[in-house]
Amino acid sequence: MKQSDGIAFIEGEYLPIAEARIPITDWGFLRSDVTYDVVAVWRGGFFRLEDHLDRFFRSIEKLHMHSPHDRAEVASILTECVRRSGLRESYVEMILTRGTPPVGSRDPRECENRFYALSIPYVWIAPWEKQEQGTHLTISSVPRISPESVDPTVKNFHWGDMVQGLFEAFERGGETAVLTDGQGNLTEGPGFNLFASIGGRLVTPASGVLQGITRKTVIELAETLNVKIDVGILAEDELRQADEIFISSTAGGVMPVSRLDNVPVGDGSPGPLALRLRQMYWDAHESGKYVTPIDYQ
Repeated sequence: MKQSDGIAFIEGEYLPIAEARIPITDWGFLRSDVTYDVVAVWRGGFFRLEDHLDRFFRSIEKLHMHSPHDRAEVASILTECVRRSGLRESYVEMILTRGTPPVGSRDPRECENRFYALSIPYVWIAPWEKQEQGTHLTISSVPRISPESVDPTVKNFHWGDMVQGLFEAFERGGETAVLTDGQGNLTEGPGFNLFASIGGRLVTPASGVLQGITRKTVIELAETLNVKIDVGILAEDELRQADEIFISSTAGGVMPVSRLDNVPVGDGSPGPLALRLRQMYWDAHESGKYVTPIDYQ
C-alpha cells in the first residue's frame, strides 16, 4: 500500500493508514464517546485550519475531555500526517476518544483520553461531475437526534439517524437525505448543512445542526454579495418552495441540489447563486487569509 493511500498517527507513531488500529476497549469505539474534526487540504494548503482547531478544542471542553496534545502540537501532527502522505488534496481528521478506563471501572473521569489523527485522499459527498448536474436530496421521515440529548455543535459519531435517513433516500431514488427535528423543521444531513434561496433570502437552519466551517464560509461569502442571510427556522414546506437549494460540507464544498423528493428544484439545474458561491468557495482555497500552506520538504 502506498503512502498516498494515507497516513495515521496512533499512540505517538506515524504509520500507513492500513495499519492503523485502536484498542477494542476504547470507549470511542464501544460507546461513541468521542469527538473529532475534519479539515481539508487543497492544492497543498489547509483551509481554515484555525477555525477547525477552535471547534475541536471547544468540543473537547464540552465533553469534559483533555487532549494529551496542545493546539500547536495537534497542528504539527496534522501537518506531518499530510507531509508524509504527500497528498496535495486531503481529508485530514483529528480525533479524541474517551479512551479506556482501569479494569472494572465505569467512571468516565478515570479514562485516559486518546488522540488520533489521519490524512487520506480528499473525500467528496457529491463528486465534482455530479455537482454539475446537482444532487437529488430527500427529506427523511427519520427525525434528527434531539439536541437536548446529543449536542450537534459537538462533532460526533452519533450517526444512527443519519444512516437510516440515507437508506431511506436510496430506497426512494435519492442520493442523500436531510433530517427534520420531528416537528417539520429542517436540521442537517449526513455530514452537511443545508441552504435554501427563498424570495431573495438565503436561509439556513439555526438549531439542531453542527456549526459547519463551510457553512460559516458560505455565509461570509454571501454577505460580500449583499445577499440577505437568514439563520433561523427552515420549515419543510418552505424548502419545497425554494428557488434554489444547496448543501455545504468540508467534504465537497458548496454542492447544488437539483431535485427534492423527485421534484425538480427551480428549472431542475443548479441555480446561479449556488454556482456563484461554489466558485467563490474554491477560489478562496487558492491563497489568502483562509489558507495555511504546507511545507512538504
